[in-house]
Amino acid sequence: MTCWGSRLLPGNLRSLGTSPKSQRVADCHRHHEAYGYFLPIQTRWQDNDQYGHVNNAVYYSYFDTIINHYLIRYCGLRTSLLKSPMVGFMVTNQCTFHTPISFPQVPVAALAVEKVGHSSVHYRLALFPPKDTKELPSVNHWDLSDGFFFGHPKLAHFDSSACTTGSSVHVFVNPATSKPTGLPEDFRKGLRRLMSPASV
Repeated sequence: MTCWGSRLLPGNLRSLGTSPKSQRVADCHRHHEAYGYFLPIQTRWQDNDQYGHVNNAVYYSYFDTIINHYLIRYCGLRTSLLKSPMVGFMVTNQCTFHTPISFPQVPVAALAVEKVGHSSVHYRLALFPPKDTKELPSVNHWDLSDGFFFGHPKLAHFDSSACTTGSSVHVFVNPATSKPTGLPEDFRKGLRRLMSPASV
């Protein structure tokens, strides 16, 4: 499926940098199986723009939310500058928009780890809208507190094709010096949980 934003571009611009192989990889990243961790996101009234759908800049905050939620909950990241031995600087962000969503939908954000370096982490991200039914997805406190992993029955409530895909890169630094710092082994262990076998 061609993303709705690219349909507005002239044909010669649409084809730039889109080889059949890269298109197959991009299509693969639009499915649940490409991700290990999921977190429901409650859209807000203020997320909508004058066109009646979530503004494109807001998707970056959804992706930032799932990344940091996972790092805090499952990797032990401490977020206080006074106590944390490292902080993450986001150095790269990218989003591709396929179909719009709008308030009051409750999509589920998805996270995978593509690469763990000495001080950097490369993430793959997606947002899956709820299925087009009269019943909204049932989201409880534990879903918002813990999220859930691939294979959970709650995924059946969400469309199998992502409305948005993206990627981000974190570089972790020493807060006192702002110089890159090595990732602790426990932190790496939590990240490796979201790596596909091909990435390990």
